[in-house]
Amino acid sequence: MTALNKGRAGANDLQAQRNDADNRAADNQAPPQPVHRRPALVLGLIAAALVVLLVVLVYWWQSRKYESTDDAFIDGHVVAISPQVSAMVKQVYVDDNSVVKKGDLLVELDQRDFQAALTQAQGNLAASGGKLQEATAQVDVANADVGQAEAELAVAQTNAQNADQDFQRFLGLDERARSKQQMDNATAAQKSTAAQVQQARAKLTAAKAKVIHAQMALQTAQGDLQTARGALQQAKNNLDYCTIRAAVDGLVTHKNVELGMYVQVDQPLLALVPTDVWVTANFKETQLDHIWPGQAVDISVDAYPGRKLRGKVQSIQNGTGARFSLLPPENATGNYVKVVQRVPVKIVLDPGQNDDLNHLLVPGMSVDPEVKVK
Repeated sequence: MTALNKGRAGANDLQAQRNDADNRAADNQAPPQPVHRRPALVLGLIAAALVVLLVVLVYWWQSRKYESTDDAFIDGHVVAISPQVSAMVKQVYVDDNSVVKKGDLLVELDQRDFQAALTQAQGNLAASGGKLQEATAQVDVANADVGQAEAELAVAQTNAQNADQDFQRFLGLDERARSKQQMDNATAAQKSTAAQVQQARAKLTAAKAKVIHAQMALQTAQGDLQTARGALQQAKNNLDYCTIRAAVDGLVTHKNVELGMYVQVDQPLLALVPTDVWVTANFKETQLDHIWPGQAVDISVDAYPGRKLRGKVQSIQNGTGARFSLLPPENATGNYVKVVQRVPVKIVLDPGQNDDLNHLLVPGMSVDPEVKVK
């Protein structure tokens, strides 16, 4: 038992020595200094705060020079292509996203019915020309009849005048110097020539009526000729409408036509989107005080990160977007809540900004314009 007690006593002494060593090490360790007594740390914190403050000030200063919005999109013309005649599609020469130039052939329609209509219109025009010549000749004949009737009337009037003079001469003679037969002949001649004058006048009136009728027939023939010419031109136009060509340079979009389809007038076949685009940016009305036409604009495109475009403000719409919507807001309802309105601003791109066919700007793309206002 004595040996066991001695072993325990030795272990306790060893533990006590270790505790004494730990206590001395803790006593030798210096207590932590407060922050204000550590100049390096203080300087570092001050420098970091100054850098943050400088960044904030620079950002604020730069942001004062720009007005920006994320409510902006690429806009552009969309040219809808539709047929002007109804026919079967004979050939389609383009596909979706094809690049076309103005005048390129897009779609060809079956021309056979329109070629037949053109031939018929040509025949009708020739017939109308013949009728016009016939009517012209009838007018000439009627005018000649009028001239003949006028000449006959002049002869009849002369004969009547001579017969009347003879009658007056015989009437003035003594009854013994004239015979009864002479007087009867003079009277008969006077009445006969007067009747001939009346007959010549009636013939002249009839001849003049024929001239009017012939002139009316001539006008009708001239009208028929003009109608035939119009029908011929329409037939030529319809034949030309069978070849549908590109009205502008652009890219084929929304193609909805296939070989063998029967298409109707005004049926949408496809659309052409020109590369001439612009930006429609909807700025808050509180931002418009610093925006006016001619200001430079930097444009970021969501579809092409890192690509910067340049442009300028062209115009500001004379009205908010809500005012021109399908259902404009009615503010006189008694439950009015003021909302900041947006006004569309048109921004045109500088030349050459949309020439890369691999990175084209198309209508509907989202952009972020920044207008340099100072």
